[in-house]
Amino acid sequence: MTDKLPATLGVLLAGGLARRMGGGDKPMKTVGGRTILDRVIERIAPQCDGLILNANGDPARFAPFGLPVVADTVEGFAGPLAGILAALDWAAEHRPSIEWVLSTATDCPFLPRDLVARLQQARMAQDAQLATAASGGQTHPVVGLWSVALRNDLRHALVVEDIRKIDRWTARYRLATVEWPTEPLDPFFNANTVEDIAAAEQIAALDDSG
Repeated sequence: MTDKLPATLGVLLAGGLARRMGGGDKPMKTVGGRTILDRVIERIAPQCDGLILNANGDPARFAPFGLPVVADTVEGFAGPLAGILAALDWAAEHRPSIEWVLSTATDCPFLPRDLVARLQQARMAQDAQLATAASGGQTHPVVGLWSVALRNDLRHALVVEDIRKIDRWTARYRLATVEWPTEPLDPFFNANTVEDIAAAEQIAALDDSG
């Protein structure tokens, strides 16, 4: 990560998957002989000043990846915002010098290698409080940059106002949106179904050889 950019902690969001364990954790599915989570880590780790994994349930299933596993800090599987809040709380306690947290889904095997740099640059250029990624004219609210200073505001929104939709909360703040091209591939392609995994295998064959 560039020295000119603020230190950024990365959080890989897998929190909601504990409710769907019958089908297995999506990040543990393999694409091109590697787990999706391994691919996410390989792309995001060099961009961040440390990584944590947000997951509920037994953290031991993620032990091979060697990352701190942080459970939601609010009750009731409140969705991605709860995972983001858990990361902001963890950063405040364990990495108090870090003011920014990057969040990303763990079912996107081809995330951009300039994700943090472009989000931070756009946030600073636009004097924004938050930043989010987009591609193909579609925003990806789970992939974003969050200020640790807003953690108590987020906690109030989750616990008191029962806000669950990311867009509803980010609409309150100055938000920078950064668009990525979708050619030769959409870097935010997410593997949710058997068909998606098959498509990801084809993309990986091209991407890994590139």
